[in-house]
Amino acid sequence: MATGKAGKGRRKKLVAEINVVPYIDVMLVLLIVFMITAPLLMQGVKVDLPKAPTSPLDDKAKDPLIVSIKADGSYYVDLGNGKNQKEALADIVTKVAKVLAQKPDTPVLVWGDRRVDYGAVVSLMAQLQGAGAASVGLVTEPPGK
Repeated sequence: MATGKAGKGRRKKLVAEINVVPYIDVMLVLLIVFMITAPLLMQGVKVDLPKAPTSPLDDKAKDPLIVSIKADGSYYVDLGNGKNQKEALADIVTKVAKVLAQKPDTPVLVWGDRRVDYGAVVSLMAQLQGAGAASVGLVTEPPGK
């Protein structure tokens, strides 16, 4: 009763596995890229920020407008283009008003050098609120830095 077809009736069983090693390699490369670029995302003029034990802002917030005031009283604004040039306060207020007219929920942050006169920072914050900023935040560094 042997017909000679005993080996043909059985087929190899297909293995349905996905090789995940290349995906892990890609993920690790992306992790390294994001770790390197994350500190570069927060732009602004280098100022000596005051230290205060405060809680950080919500990470889901939109990209903020950053207005900086250096120790010598000069003003800078970062609109996200990476170009920080010294500008007059009236020009900065005008630019911030234009941005807030288009995107009213954009957060506005002030980077004030700790040696700047308190009155200058308060005046800047008042003018930014007059330009349409619902609230103006102050940027500080944690005490450990």
